[in-house]
Amino acid sequence: MPSAVEEIVRSLVSKFWKDDRGQDIAEYAVMLAVILVIVIGTIRLIGTSANTVFSSVNSSLQTQ
Repeated sequence: MPSAVEEIVRSLVSKFWKDDRGQDIAEYAVMLAVILVIVIGTIRLIGTSANTVFSSVNSSLQTQ
């Protein structure tokens, strides 16, 4: 025979298992993480290329 504490725990677990309101927050967090990875990767890629171009322009301007 389950104790009162076990019944309370089972009731809470069942309630949280059926409740899907927090699922939206988790989905938004995953989408935000994916977007941030894409943005950071793009900035790093463009940043390196831009730095090379600016260094090249700077060298050209200093030699003239």
